[in-house]
Amino acid sequence: MRKISVKNCRPGMVLAKPIYNDIGRILIGKDVELTHTMITRLLHLGIDSVFIHDSRTDDIIIEDVLSDKTREQALKTIKHTFQEIYHERIINRPFVKGQLADIFKPVMENIIDELKQNRNAMLMLSNIYVRDLYLYTHSLNVTLYSVTMGIAKGFNKQQLFELGLGALLHDIGKTKIPLSILEKRGPLTEEEFQLIKKHPEYGFQILRKEDGIPLLSAHCAYQHHERIDGSGYPRGVANKDIHTYAKIVAISDVYDAVVSRRVYKEPKLPHEALELLYIGVDQDFEREWVDIFKRTIAIYPVGSSVKLSSGETGIVVDINTKFPARPIVRILENNEKGSLDEPYEVDLSKELSKVIISCTC
Repeated sequence: MRKISVKNCRPGMVLAKPIYNDIGRILIGKDVELTHTMITRLLHLGIDSVFIHDSRTDDIIIEDVLSDKTREQALKTIKHTFQEIYHERIINRPFVKGQLADIFKPVMENIIDELKQNRNAMLMLSNIYVRDLYLYTHSLNVTLYSVTMGIAKGFNKQQLFELGLGALLHDIGKTKIPLSILEKRGPLTEEEFQLIKKHPEYGFQILRKEDGIPLLSAHCAYQHHERIDGSGYPRGVANKDIHTYAKIVAISDVYDAVVSRRVYKEPKLPHEALELLYIGVDQDFEREWVDIFKRTIAIYPVGSSVKLSSGETGIVVDINTKFPARPIVRILENNEKGSLDEPYEVDLSKELSKVIISCTC
């Protein structure tokens, strides 16, 4: 299988992996043959890419990090809970206090259990979701990145739970921000930006009042926009006053935001996002945690379609753990022959004159 842009899909192509809606349920199943109407519908839903069958890549097997059941449970719970809190402000219907811990504990335990069973050396996120409800999938992605980093560091079960719960709920304060601002296509006014910057405080106030939510988890919401040189917000605290969990969530949050397509911006390439993290080392982020992120997160997952500076296009078939921005690529097309019946492989860690210039990750 391989991942391609929906814009490059043609009727008759067959899906190799399901497409999920905003709560993790299957929207279109595996092995469905695409039609012109379906492709148009996918573009309308904001779905940028899909996995398709291709005889040249049928030997590539991509294992999901989470089971369908756990993914659906997580996204449904995040969406339902965030909407309940949002509507409390809109229609004065109070969300029952003390429920959050009971609601999210089984979700978090399932996520941790499945991540600890992950057989891959690096975390590879490969699921396709409808794009219009970014907040929920972003919350889940940040959780997967953060918990994977915690596992790599040797955190115990309680630490992973505190970190994971904090990551899952790090943006809960955005339920107090008008959607018209969160989804605004143009630049924010200064007044709107100052309102956005209040979401860490709003989130902390929601979580700290909840029985069963560890205070350290609440600090993930409070401090994930703080930076170790004191330049962050809301309080401008520096290194020693920022909890380790919040430092981890900050890295995961920035990376996922930068590589995600939003209504107001195009995504950066994964290696460009990783470079941004390293540019921020010792100012925004601790080097130790950026190094752990680099070691444990596959920025170009197996199955990703990439285009090289040489004009060749292909699919990532293996990861170079020491050089994550330079995977091994099976070339399916080149400038000389076009589409290839007999692909060949390029190890970018050895062919240094070639770099990835675009990808469908």
